[in-house]
Order: sequence, then structure tokens, then C-alpha cells
Amino acid sequence: MARRSGERAPRGYCGNGSRWGLAIHYSHEKNLMGTAGALKKVQKFFDGFPILVMSGDGLSDVDLSALYQFHKKKGSIATMVTKAVDSRFDYGVTMSDKSGRITGFMEKPSWSQVFSNQVNTGIYLFEPEILRMIPKGVYDFGHELWPKLLKLRKPIYAWEWKGYWCDVGNLTEYRKAQHHSLDELVGINIPGKELQRRVWVQENAKIHPRAILKAPCLIGKGAEIMEGAQVGPYTVVGDRSIIAPSAVLKNCILFENVAVGSKVHLDNCIVGANGHITENITVYEAAVLSIRK
Repeated sequence: MARRSGERAPRGYCGNGSRWGLAIHYSHEKNLMGTAGALKKVQKFFDGFPILVMSGDGLSDVDLSALYQFHKKKGSIATMVTKAVDSRFDYGVTMSDKSGRITGFMEKPSWSQVFSNQVNTGIYLFEPEILRMIPKGVYDFGHELWPKLLKLRKPIYAWEWKGYWCDVGNLTEYRKAQHHSLDELVGINIPGKELQRRVWVQENAKIHPRAILKAPCLIGKGAEIMEGAQVGPYTVVGDRSIIAPSAVLKNCILFENVAVGSKVHLDNCIVGANGHITENITVYEAAVLSIRK
């Protein structure tokens, strides 16, 4: 669901990973090294085991165990997770034969160039020897490493995921992923208690008896929905946000510590962390970023 963007967000949310039984390490790049260059930089963490790479701008419920089984069965040195899309080709397209072996790539093709609807999800499983093929410095998976492996005729395969995947790297897709999540089309656990069907409320949230919550919606930790306020459908209210009396929110995403004034009407808006929306205004179809008095 809605999370703060920016360099500190992963550290702030994930911490050291102990609450999930993980040990999380972070690699800071003063100068960006490209997708594959970033992996090369931290190669000391990989001690002969397969390497799973998942791009941070994708939302998916991909079955990693099934991916690993396919990878081992094919004797693949590098396996790419692909996803069939119906209409948009803002992604790199992957071509493969009937066995799944990759035969070619095309980066963001035009319609006249389309020979496959299998797009690169940015989820990869590599054998550790792949690190020897990545030079130090700036290097990219899509433009450099995968074409290099293809040219060297290495056993590289595409594995199609038929479940959920969405690239949330732009606002349109991000909004769509929020809708899909609230519609329970994604295999994720929505936090909070289900107060009524598809209305989730997290701990310490205060909901006035005369506030109206319309499904689907999610109210974050410590948030307050005051008398006469209407929240939903398809609205996420971030932690510790305050929705004043008679405010109306539809199709909105509010990050943490947002204050929405009395009688404000927001429709299809995104409000950044600590945003303050003044009283008696109406905003439609907008990304509202940290507006303050």
C-alpha cells in the first residue's frame, strides 16, 4: 500500500529486517552504478548461492519457489521472469522459443516491431558465475548483461508468471496497483482489522461514529476520521493522518501525517507525507504533494 518514496524509505520501513527473521544490508551508491553494476558492488555477500534480483518499482506475488524449480530444471545460468501484457509496450520485450530459452530482446518496441507480448518484469534469478561477467563500474542488466549472455549463447531462459505483476514506476500504474490491492487481486496481506467487508482499520485509529467509510478503503495506524467525514471508495489514509469533519475523499492515496481540512473534497488525488490541505477546497485528478498553509 502507500509508502513514502525517497532514499530513506527502505531503511525506515524495513530496518534491519529482524521483524521478518531477515538480516538486511544496504548498499549506498554515491554515484549510480546501473542495475548490474550495483549487484557487482555487493558481490561479497553472495557466497556461491543463486542470486535473486527483484526491481523495487514492481508489485508482484510471484512464486519464487516455482521460479527456482524452473531455473534448476532448465540448467539455466540466468532466468528472467516475464509477464504477458495486452496493450502497453513501455517495457522491454523478451522473445523465447517453446522451451522458454531466450532468443532475443527488444527495448520498448513500436507496434510494428512487436513479435511478443512477454515483457521483462525486472525479476531475475542468476547463478553466481554471472558475477564474473559483470565488469566493475556502471553496467546495466537490460541493455548490456542480457544481450551479452545471448551473444555468448549461454543457457538463459524466460519464465512466464501468470499471477499478478504491475510496474508502479509511474503514477498511473501506481494508482492501478493500489486499486488492485484493495480489490484483493494481489497476493499480499492488507494490514489492519477488517471492520466491514474490504474496510481495513489499523491499530489506534479513531473513527467517529458518524464518519462514513466506503469500501474498499484502508485507514492507517493512529489516523483519525472525524464526524461527518467520508472516506472511500478506493482510498488509503496513511498513518497518523487526520480527516476533519465533512471532508470527502474518493480514490485518494494519503501518505503519513496528512491533515485534510473541514469540507475539503479530494477526488483521485495523491497527498505526500506531512501534507496539509486547507479548508473548503475541491481538487480533482491531481497529485497533491505536501501542500501546507
